[in-house]
Amino acid sequence: MKITPEQTIKLHGFNNLTKSLSFNMYDICYTRTKEEREAYLEYIDEQYNADRLTTILQTVSNIIGAHVLNIAKQDYFPQGASVTMLVSEGPVETAPTDSFQESPGPLPETVLMHLDKSHITVHTYPEYHPDEGISTFRADIDVSTCGEISPLKALNYLIHSFDTDIMTIDYRVRGFTRDISGHKLFIDHDINSIQNYIPEEIQGQYDMIDVNVYQENIFHTKCKLKAFDLDNYLFGYTKEMLDLGEQEKITKRITEEMEEIYYGKNMKRG
Repeated sequence: MKITPEQTIKLHGFNNLTKSLSFNMYDICYTRTKEEREAYLEYIDEQYNADRLTTILQTVSNIIGAHVLNIAKQDYFPQGASVTMLVSEGPVETAPTDSFQESPGPLPETVLMHLDKSHITVHTYPEYHPDEGISTFRADIDVSTCGEISPLKALNYLIHSFDTDIMTIDYRVRGFTRDISGHKLFIDHDINSIQNYIPEEIQGQYDMIDVNVYQENIFHTKCKLKAFDLDNYLFGYTKEMLDLGEQEKITKRITEEMEEIYYGKNMKRG
């Protein structure tokens, strides 16, 4: 049965479908020495501290039209940060029809959309390999909404807010609402793929894989950056400062790390 946008569906009571977006990004860097590693982690901690992350989440709340009820934020020692934001909806009488369209959402602009009691969270995880020179920064963002719109409308802005080598994106719809006849609705908008919420120019920069379970309203997309420039993965120096052998060794190590994260498994080396 094709689901009609809620504007043409008369519901019995409130739309209590829960829509959850999980956005996980990874940034990879090669740090040759302990000093480089410490400098990289310090840079990441400053670049994505709790205040900066709070600003990002506040913009997400603006994009989806949420009212912020409460913010809890924390910078951790020795590294990492978390922000949790409780939000609530505005009036729903004038919900725009484009909230149902399978298309990229906006960049940071004021957009009127609506949702019910919900939350937005972010946690960061800087870490490093004990002896192979790889440092990795991961940020996990969850946007959970109840009501009319899909949090996927915030995805375009989130992608532009981080320097991402690899992205893993999950979207799922849970619960049900009822129309006035009592018929259950387990989803209130058409969706074919998360990729349709990512602009074409961004899609062109990544290798992308979809794993979707349509009958369960589960959608999964993972993305790995296509272009590789070693200079983008060195911290504090450029590849011209390395001989060709070093460049090849570091390139191999970084690409192996990216493949393992992308496919979610350790791979044989050698």
